[in-house]
Amino acid sequence: MTPVGTIAGRLICQLSGTITGSLRLRNLRGVIYSLSGQVNIGSDMGPDPAAPLAGAAPGVLTIDPGVKIFGSAGPDVLVINRGSQIFAEGTANNPIIFTGRPNFELNAAGTSSNAGPNTQGTWGGLVILGRAPIHQCLGGGTPGTVSCQNRIEGVLNTFYGGGTALESSGRINFMQLRYGGFVLGDGNEINGITFGGVGSGTFGEHIQVHNNADDGLEWFGGRNSHRYLVVTGSDDDSLDTDFGYRAFQQFIVVIQRPGVGDRVIEAETGGFDLLTPRSFPRMVNFTFISQNGSPPILLRGGTDFALVNGLINATASPAPACLDIDGAQTIAPASGTDSDASQNDAGPPIFRSVLFGCPTTVVNDTDVNAAAVLPILEGNNNILNYVPTLIDTIMPGATELNAIATDPTFLGGPLTFANYVGAFRDAADRWYNGWTCDLPGQVSCMAIPADNGN
Repeated sequence: MTPVGTIAGRLICQLSGTITGSLRLRNLRGVIYSLSGQVNIGSDMGPDPAAPLAGAAPGVLTIDPGVKIFGSAGPDVLVINRGSQIFAEGTANNPIIFTGRPNFELNAAGTSSNAGPNTQGTWGGLVILGRAPIHQCLGGGTPGTVSCQNRIEGVLNTFYGGGTALESSGRINFMQLRYGGFVLGDGNEINGITFGGVGSGTFGEHIQVHNNADDGLEWFGGRNSHRYLVVTGSDDDSLDTDFGYRAFQQFIVVIQRPGVGDRVIEAETGGFDLLTPRSFPRMVNFTFISQNGSPPILLRGGTDFALVNGLINATASPAPACLDIDGAQTIAPASGTDSDASQNDAGPPIFRSVLFGCPTTVVNDTDVNAAAVLPILEGNNNILNYVPTLIDTIMPGATELNAIATDPTFLGGPLTFANYVGAFRDAADRWYNGWTCDLPGQVSCMAIPADNGN
């Protein structure tokens, strides 16, 4: 690390290049950290842990609670390469914050942060890459095996994928990422956090991505599960799942900016209907606030999907239909032909205890029409004409509290039966307190992050 001046009265210690071995970012009073260009933790060790690439070396990055890290431009990005790890564990009252330089600069009046309500794209983002299975292979290979790898979007000469489903890329807990995202070209962007082939041994909870210029969180294959996710103000999709991502997520809040962004969920890339292992995200206890004209949920590309115990509130005018399913394979009955023999394909998407708060429930187009979709929604405690009674934008009111929940443990994995619909048990269940920004009762994301050093 190199001292490179000051910002907001704090000394800047700059990270750059490729870091191998162990590095700890300590929470020191009057110290802040910055990224200069593409900062690599370790060099790519390759897809096979038993045969690392010649000359490659791993790295381990540890970040203490309360540490603040910023970037100054789109190419400033932190990359955790295959075979390396990140341990970034804040606390509920002292989260780790990644943000852009304007968040620390004073406005012209000298009264507050230079970051505004529509600020985005002021730095790159966080990219975590592992050796877990994917189904889209670069230059051949067998999907879901060590021979299948791909180049991650948004950064140069960086690869992910392999055959190690249980691998750990480290631990993330109580972290915010503000004002990131960088678009190099169509389909080549840096998300708030990009997970590429990350294994199920990776821990990721209590994560917020705010005002990202592309997707909030995107998973390219892999097996890593999450709890307590918050995505606010993304310029594109809030949650994007691709390339054979099979895992579990529970307790999720998404709030779009009015008139900004695309989908709340975009599942799988079009044109990959027959690729296996099929993606199978399972999302439980979610509250989605859609505020633009796109259908909040798009399922396509032959993905399996499960949505249980959640609600969708579409507030745009005119409001869109809640759900769009594309591709005959996406809604086809289970065939049992998935190459991931432990989890054969699940057939049509699964909906249980989902409240659809849109004037029209499903998109009726010539691809997969409403007559094909409605039978998989009817019954199962789903409500197709839900009228929200939410408090403080996201907290449950009378209608939500009276909805009937479904035990999600039939889906497997680490899911628990919380016995309520939505992300919160009641209006007092504010699990986001202290570690998020811009949610009800929390600090503004535009505020200069405090110096919490010891």
